[in-house]
Amino acid sequence: MFGRINGSYDVLVVGAGHAGVEAAHAACALGKKTLLLCFHFSMAGNMACNPTIGGSAKGILVREIDALGGWMGKIADKEGSILQMRVLNTSKGPGVRCYRAQEDKRGYPRNVQKALLALDGLDIAEAEAKKVVVEDGRVVGVVLADGRLVRSKAVILATGTHMEARILRGHVATDIGPDGEPASHGLSGTLSSLGLTMLRLKTGTPPRLDPSSIDFSRLEREDGDEGPYHFSYDTTWGLKKAEMLPCYLTYTNERTHEIIRSHLSDSAMYGGVIKGVGPRYCPSIEDKVVRFADKKRHQLFLEPESKEFASTYVDGLSTSMPEDVQEEIVHSIAGLEKARFLKYAYAIEYDAVEPSQLDHTLMVRKVPGLYVCGQIAGTSGYEEAAALGLLAGINASLWIDHREPLVLARDEAYIGIMIDDLVTKGTREPYRLLSARSEYRLLTRNDNADERLLAKGYRVGLVNEERYQRLNARIEAIRKTEKLLSSEVIGADRHLKDYLVSLGYPEPNGAETLKQVLKRQKTSYAALKAIRPELPDLDEEERFRLETEITYEGYIQAELKEAKRRKSYESLPLPDGLDYQHMDGLSLEAREKLSLLRPKTLGEASRITNVHPADIDVLSFHVRYDQKKKEE
Repeated sequence: MFGRINGSYDVLVVGAGHAGVEAAHAACALGKKTLLLCFHFSMAGNMACNPTIGGSAKGILVREIDALGGWMGKIADKEGSILQMRVLNTSKGPGVRCYRAQEDKRGYPRNVQKALLALDGLDIAEAEAKKVVVEDGRVVGVVLADGRLVRSKAVILATGTHMEARILRGHVATDIGPDGEPASHGLSGTLSSLGLTMLRLKTGTPPRLDPSSIDFSRLEREDGDEGPYHFSYDTTWGLKKAEMLPCYLTYTNERTHEIIRSHLSDSAMYGGVIKGVGPRYCPSIEDKVVRFADKKRHQLFLEPESKEFASTYVDGLSTSMPEDVQEEIVHSIAGLEKARFLKYAYAIEYDAVEPSQLDHTLMVRKVPGLYVCGQIAGTSGYEEAAALGLLAGINASLWIDHREPLVLARDEAYIGIMIDDLVTKGTREPYRLLSARSEYRLLTRNDNADERLLAKGYRVGLVNEERYQRLNARIEAIRKTEKLLSSEVIGADRHLKDYLVSLGYPEPNGAETLKQVLKRQKTSYAALKAIRPELPDLDEEERFRLETEITYEGYIQAELKEAKRRKSYESLPLPDGLDYQHMDGLSLEAREKLSLLRPKTLGEASRITNVHPADIDVLSFHVRYDQKKKEE
């Protein structure tokens, strides 16, 4: 129901960005009466910054969201949403291979809004939440700007970059949120009054240019990849390469850098206007020029924003410079000498909750029933926000039903890595998920997200029976094929021998199995199938997964063994009443952090910043000694 607030709710979601959308969908799908609050529904699912979904590590997140029953991948794949799809890191191995899609800035949010309006059990209201209300130590709802109290069993905050937001260009600061939306005032103060530590963070966005004023003939063209490729395992169609919109590549130069250096004092960042901490892995162009002074140039990607209107996004040129300086910078770049601005770049700073105050379900430890997700939880990026929103929506619903929460381990999902990093280490800057953060890249691959997580989505209730059985059939087909390859040998097969010789290998003696053949570089299941037509039919994704699991079998087994070893730490619980302050052998830093964060297990404790291996040894000895005494 749109535009009405109808009584009290099970789950109340504040914010309709990527986190809020996934949270509201999950809660509704799990049978909870849900209210979604937003400033303007026409901005639900808005892409305030870059018009893309996916990318390095982020693309794997999108697949994980889809495997758990979330929306982002399905909506990104839809007609009207997708403009181009690329496969990244193909030369770096399957552990980091992932998808990145250009999305339509109008089409993607329109598809999001259609999906929200079709949800049973969801009310949507354009209203501002001013205060979180807590009674008897737990959340009971929010107070709106008009003074109404809306009661709810659980509240999910997904306010993005709106809380106490300021847009900054040069020395000019304006109280406004992203993409012209209002800033949110008051909510940050109420969170502080509940005893929560707040952060002041900063992010930014590049200029948008009129494509008719760009000389694309001087730029390097970047086309999409022939596919079709999909984020969602349910998508059955895809754009052909010829239907995709191209991107273009250009570079800054020494003249660009001179302009930036000469105007550093004019920028909001270096002029002292910005108080928030920006993302280390997505710096502004002035930060790049200062931090990487030896680099002669920096890449800039020119990306189309929509088929419905003409606008080009200059990826890599985020800045907080004044508008006149932005024009100087842009006009110094090849192909952009005569570019006309449609929208100037800006920095935005905003309040967020320091995430180490959350538990692994994303609930605030001090306030039962209050969940925090997305950029307000210290992340950056649509994909990180959507993943956190999905888990917050799931766990709020499970908490209401007194069911076991969904907590993903680090060897199970990038989502698990992200949440574990946030709640055990905290952050002082917008957190960005990177493949380097994963200890188990061969376990948490792009191609096997469904095998890792779809059964969990099924158990929770977001994945239906038909989809679950389809997964089981896929897994069974791959396992049967692998077993068959293990039993079939080359024998006297002249065609197979000639195939291996053509790849530069010595002629085999015939005793080698087809599985051993597939372990060799350059070989493929498609080629084996062409020679042995009786082998099972597999689609492209099934073939890729089979080849990966056979080729990297030894490495995958080593990662599984290491994950099992580390889980012995994870399974050792730390009693709630441990007195870390007076525990002999712990460093002073460890005592402070452990007392503050109260980890549930030894594994959680081991990942807390400033808790060192020697501290973990002390904890392990102490807990095991106590257990042994109790058993005696």
